[in-house]
Amino acid sequence: MNDYRPSLFTTQRSRMDLSEKKVFVAGASGMVGSSVVRELTRRGFSNLLTPGSVETNLTDQSQVNGFFRETRPNVVVLAAAKVGGILANNTYRADFIYQNLMIEANVIHAAFENGVEKLVLLGSSCIYPKLAGQPMREEELLSGYLEATNEPYAIAKIAGIKLSESYYRQHGSNFFSLMPTNLYGPNDNFDLETSHVIPALIRKFHDAKIAEADAVEIWGSGRPRREFMHVDDLASAIVFALDEIEADAVYSRGISHLNVGTGTDIEIIETARMIKDIVGFEGDIDTDESKPDGTMRKLLDVTRMHDLGWRHRIELRDGLEQLYKWYLENVDARMNTTGV
Repeated sequence: MNDYRPSLFTTQRSRMDLSEKKVFVAGASGMVGSSVVRELTRRGFSNLLTPGSVETNLTDQSQVNGFFRETRPNVVVLAAAKVGGILANNTYRADFIYQNLMIEANVIHAAFENGVEKLVLLGSSCIYPKLAGQPMREEELLSGYLEATNEPYAIAKIAGIKLSESYYRQHGSNFFSLMPTNLYGPNDNFDLETSHVIPALIRKFHDAKIAEADAVEIWGSGRPRREFMHVDDLASAIVFALDEIEADAVYSRGISHLNVGTGTDIEIIETARMIKDIVGFEGDIDTDESKPDGTMRKLLDVTRMHDLGWRHRIELRDGLEQLYKWYLENVDARMNTTGV
């Protein structure tokens, strides 16, 4: 029997007073989660649950169930995920699909079992087909083949989106998903083996500057276009969604999630030139076209989030300057101190 009860979560219901709620930020130590914690703290939230992976392994169902029974969160921001760039996604395919599926299934089901009032799942723009129309509208989901290099991660994220939607449709749970574009910001991963493009470029240009190298090599042709958003803008979108958006406002539009991005994109080679200038590297940029480009363009259509009242505030050049300063004060300073 279908237990779908949309009347439980109508747009007319009284707004949740989040400042009085217990908010579990899953993945609070990561780039996205730490930004969400900063934003919630800045806005006066004090009842935050931020366990680390050592305390609660989210891939372990018994640990997740125990955590929810003990802490009884009212709101969940599901920012925990195993993430990485093209190399990591293509190399550790089983890890990416297994760990992300387990995290999503455990947290979402425990949230349902323990009466969580609102859950927001974070996905990735890689959920869209490789040849999706540009900019990518929410309706493009499941309309074609995925990019092969990150297919396992994308499938896991699609499963999370549909799991959230299914709990809403069967049980009326106030669970929905936000789909951010490519992110960068403080607490990013600067490991060249597993990082995304912006932290990898910052690390490469900085190291080349220190070594007085002649050139920096980037993967692929440099021609793919990408949309980049500062993680603090995503954090503001998440808090906006907690304050202003209910699940039925998403699903009543005939979609499974909402895109979150800047609505503008840039070629990878132009991004590299911008970072080169910010870092102060004076050598050349070489491209290695033997390496994969991935999808040639990934731009989100963010019309719906704009219509709901949210827009990004940090432009790319400003955000990159902030991130390089953070890198010098944190990552580079730590490496120089420890010799790592």
